[in-house]
Order: sequence, then C-alpha cells, then structure tokens
Amino acid sequence: MKCFIRVGSLVALATVLSGCSTFDKLNPFASGDPKLKPAELVSFTPTVELRSAWQANIGGSGEYVFTPAVVGNSIYAAAHDGSLARFDDGRQVWRVGAGQALSGGVGSDGKLVVVGTPKGEVLAFDAATGNPSWKSRVSSEVLAAPAVGDGLVAVRSGDSRIFGFDSSDGKRRWVYQRSTPALSLRSHAGLVLAGNALLAGFSGAKLVAVSTLNGAALWEGAVALPKGSTELERVVDITSLPVIEGREVCAVAYQGRVACFDMNSGNQLWARDISSSTGLDMDAKSVYVSDDKGVLQAFDRNNGSSLWKQDKLLKRGLSRPLVFGGPLGSYLAVADYQGIVHLLRRADGSFAARFAGDGSAVSADPQRVKDGLLVQTRNGGIYALTSN
Repeated sequence: MKCFIRVGSLVALATVLSGCSTFDKLNPFASGDPKLKPAELVSFTPTVELRSAWQANIGGSGEYVFTPAVVGNSIYAAAHDGSLARFDDGRQVWRVGAGQALSGGVGSDGKLVVVGTPKGEVLAFDAATGNPSWKSRVSSEVLAAPAVGDGLVAVRSGDSRIFGFDSSDGKRRWVYQRSTPALSLRSHAGLVLAGNALLAGFSGAKLVAVSTLNGAALWEGAVALPKGSTELERVVDITSLPVIEGREVCAVAYQGRVACFDMNSGNQLWARDISSSTGLDMDAKSVYVSDDKGVLQAFDRNNGSSLWKQDKLLKRGLSRPLVFGGPLGSYLAVADYQGIVHLLRRADGSFAARFAGDGSAVSADPQRVKDGLLVQTRNGGIYALTSN
C-alpha cells in the first residue's frame, strides 16, 4: 500500500491518507508545544504602500488548492464547487459552473481554459465565452493546474503520471509515468512549459524534463537524496514548481535541498541543504526560498552562498515567494496562513509593506500581474495588489 502525506494546506501540513497515521511533528500548527506557535507580526514603518487594485470572490477551495491563471490582463479562477470565471482588469467577463466539483486548476493560454476534477476528468472551456470545449480523462485525481500552450494541454494526475492532450479536441497524444516510493507527499505541484520541454518535480526529489512532442524524458536531475533510518525521514519530494530563468532551472525539495541545473543538459550547478514544501523564485542575482520553518532565505544564484535570512515569520505557513517588476520591482512578496501578504526588500529581506486579505490562508502560488501581484485565498478571495 502506498501512503500519501498531504501538504497542500498551510494550516494542517501533515495529514496521512489511505490508512496511514498522522505525524504531528510535520504539522507546524500542532498543539502541545509552545515553540511551534506562529510568530506574532512585528511592527515596522512601511516604505511603500501595498493596496488592492481590485478584488473579487470565486468561492472556497475546500481541501484543494486552486492557482489562478494569468494571461495578459485576463485572470481565470476556479473553486471547488465547480465555479469558473474570467476577470479582465477586475471586471467579471463571464462565470460558469462546471457541473461538478473541481480539484485542480486553472491552466490557460488565453484561448482555452482547463481544470481538473477529483475523478480524474479534464474539462476544457473556451476562454472567450466560457462555453465547454471538450472533456477527457486521466488515471487519477487532478490536483495541479494544467499547463496549456503550443497546441498542448499537459495534465499531471495524482499518481505521478503526466498526460499530453491535443488542445483542439482533447485527444491524448502521450503519457509519461514513473514509479513512486511507498511513502510520498500528496501535493498540488504542477508543470512548467519551457519551449519543447515540460519541467516537473517528483517524489524522491527528482527533477525531470519531459518532451512536449512525445512525452519522453529529456533529462533527470537529483535535487536531493533520501537520508535517515525511517521511511518518514527518507521522504524527499519536490512539491512545488521549478523556476526557470535564462539557461538555469532551480527546484527545492521537502526535507532536502535547493538545487539549480543547466536547462539544456540537466547538469547540476550547485545545491544547498534546505527543506521547503511551497517553493522558490529567483531573479538575475538571487534565489529565494520559503522554508518549512517559515524562514525566508536568499541564496546567491551563481554559487548558492547564503545572502540573508528573514526569520520574523516563523511558523506562519509561508507561500512560495514571488519577485516581480514594475513599480514593485525591487521587492519580494510572500503570503501566510492568515492571508496576509508581506512585501520585503530583495536586497536584505527587511519588511517594506503588508496587506491583509480575508483572513484565510493563501495556499496557491502568488502570480505576477501588470504592476503587481495576484493572490487567491482558501475562502476564494482574489486580490490584485499594486502600489502608488
């Protein structure tokens, strides 16, 4: 029997399914140890205003994670009850019901909008009208947002398979699959399209580049190696998206390391020990990681040396960090389990601004939008944030 540890929730980090036990030590909010209490927010003098350019609500995510898709000025968002909507600069263009519960989404290329269900169905809709386009199926539940582009819809199923579908009619082109260990993390990590390759992280801390043409593996890199004497201690899974910048791709593993690779060959450039279940981002100089203790760390992109640490957000269930350009170009954003978005200076990690959402966690990865960023909370709040 294979067991899966759920890590999608920022409030309960470790729930074990399929007859396994619950491991409280993996839950940063478990009761009984005062040292695990989330850090109180520190006071600081804001140096920039972080405000809502617009906001909306799509509906709650339930036990799942719904990452909105951003294509130009359009935002596509979904909820567990089957709601799916398009917003252009904050104005709702359409809203439809999928007719069934959803568990993964959203992927879009501006022409097609794709979501997935707990039953393994893949549902595609016309991006202009919201009308259904086609329906297909994968081998198990869909927890991640599909990747859509260049005539391909790539969908990752919960059993570590990747399915390639033709975006015009939903016909299956290929399937990529690999074996999984007896114990692995159940996550919503999806896929990254990069030219003729799909980048995906897997259990065992393997980063794989898969051909979009036929589903064959182009290269495979080890982000980390299992350590420890028990199965639980040896869980080293990639549960977040890899990030590509230029000719480099970087990924981070739970109970493992952050590592960067040459995009073309898969050769590892450097690696540093750190554990993260939510992910990283990078710019021309640095790689930023939210670790599992709630410490935000910056590493030199050239050699992995440590640049700074921000430890004032301990145990606050941090999201993936996000760097962006525009008016907030010198800053880094990260959200927490209370739906608070923290803006930090990229140079040293000091606090610059703060924004409070609807009080529910931001489990989905923050997304870049024009002049700022976008977050979706577990209660379904959608906030486009910018500054003056």
